[in-house]
Amino acid sequence: MNKTDFQGTLGNRTVNLYTLTNSNGLRASVTNYGARLTAFEMPDRQGNFDNVVVGYGSMNEFLTNEEQYFGAVVGRYANRIAGGRITVDDHTYQLPCNLDGHHLHGGPQGFHQVVWGADQVDAQTLNLSYRSTDGEGGYPGNLGVKVTYELTDHDELRVTYSAESDTQTILNMSHHAYYNLHGTSNGDSVDNHRLTLHADHFTEVDSDLIPTGKIATVADTPLDFRAPKALGEDRKADHPCLNHTEGYDHNFVLRGYGHENPHLAAEIEEPKSGRALQLYTSEPGLQFYYSEHPVSGIESAFCLEPQHFPDSPHHNHFPSTVLDAHETYQWEMILAVHT
Repeated sequence: MNKTDFQGTLGNRTVNLYTLTNSNGLRASVTNYGARLTAFEMPDRQGNFDNVVVGYGSMNEFLTNEEQYFGAVVGRYANRIAGGRITVDDHTYQLPCNLDGHHLHGGPQGFHQVVWGADQVDAQTLNLSYRSTDGEGGYPGNLGVKVTYELTDHDELRVTYSAESDTQTILNMSHHAYYNLHGTSNGDSVDNHRLTLHADHFTEVDSDLIPTGKIATVADTPLDFRAPKALGEDRKADHPCLNHTEGYDHNFVLRGYGHENPHLAAEIEEPKSGRALQLYTSEPGLQFYYSEHPVSGIESAFCLEPQHFPDSPHHNHFPSTVLDAHETYQWEMILAVHT
């Protein structure tokens, strides 16, 4: 993959691909179309590098294929809002509904569909910025957003989010990368990947994957990843928590949320290659999603999406997604590489 794979224009904005490299040979590729992570090259236990991020390798593929979220920063609101209706500062707003009568990932023209401003500070740091105007996507407030990708010499990919609005609004951004630790040159099933989630509960959902409001225990369910477990072990189990998802597509309530600094949320390892990732976040929730045949040549992939809970505007006991005027929204995701 090189810069020309994404070089061009969309509307009147220039689209490019940017490469970050650290002193240990890790590489991350990011395009300013949707602020997307398009590749993350990491070694196996023998030192062989491969890209572990699944998605498209060119701008044309994004424009001509159905799946739009590969590697993207999603917003203004990640995940679902029931009926697309929100109330902010005593005013009700109708957001566009783009999935089964509900609002998903900021709607059809969310942050994943726009071209961000980009400034590559150095070989290891990229700043991306976007100004979402009042009413864009149906949301109130002029919102300035900044996302920074930094690939450190400690083999950590840090993704930092900050934003500010001129009026009260809601905001819940996430990162929607798809991973396969076999590497995309292999593409085998991720069923043998062993996942640990630092979560004792999940948000129960109805048939449209809208939270019922119940915070349910993972104990004695296929969602119990408190100890390392292969992704394929319980994925097709006959259990009520899997009735509506055809596998894994669940928001987990992370332990230790509410602290300012990122905490360990998930650990995942592919035993054959020895590739492993630890995910740290300062967000309260983590959406774990299993995807079959996401692109040609890749049998399956998984997503780990740090976020506030789905449909939080309709559940007062969920952590709030209200952003007051001139308040600073900020959080961080860290992907730490291990072999």
